Amino acid sequence: MAQVIQQKFDKQLLSQLPQEEFQGRIIVVNNLIDAGKAVRYLMEQPIIGIDTETKPVFKKGAANKVALLQVSTHDTAFLFQLRFIGMTDGIVKLMQSKKIKKVGLSLGDDFRALSARRKITPQNVVEIQELVKKVGIEDLSLQKIYANLFGMKISKRKQLSNWNADILDEAQKKYAALDAYACVRIYDRLCELIASHDYVLKPFIEQTENN
Repeated sequence: MAQVIQQKFDKQLLSQLPQEEFQGRIIVVNNLIDAGKAVRYLMEQPIIGIDTETKPVFKKGAANKVALLQVSTHDTAFLFQLRFIGMTDGIVKLMQSKKIKKVGLSLGDDFRALSARRKITPQNVVEIQELVKKVGIEDLSLQKIYANLFGMKISKRKQLSNWNADILDEAQKKYAALDAYACVRIYDRLCELIASHDYVLKPFIEQTENN
């Protein structure tokens, strides 16, 4: 049966959806030895999901450096605490590898944040916001795209938490891991839909006061 996808997902429906949780391994990387091991593992993967987190600021003109780099495969998410290890040679090599496909959402913002720590020139990058257009989806947020494709809600409750904390709590780790993993899952599903054309796009009908 063809999957029905929405041209635009109704935000009002998000609260009604079951909440998604990352079920894979989560590995926090906060020292150079573990960073090296993580990179060696990731360099053997064909595709990885990328995301970053930065401690929010509530003062005009202030800004923090990116604190966390999340890199996920289909079953394992590595959380690199950059405030401890910085942008290592290995991480730079990973981001610049032409062999490994890197998928994410608003990746330009993530790579600019990472480059503020150490200049990188990412290679083999897929921007999900561009890929969704091939099936007619107009939404740009990870939460709406994921809900549209999988009928599950990604909670954003931890988005504004303290990502500079020495020790991340369990909720932070699950949130950070899911954001990177979701990019891989979305990419896989979009590629399936594009290849098979086995979907029906439901047009967005703008509501008016008379509706």
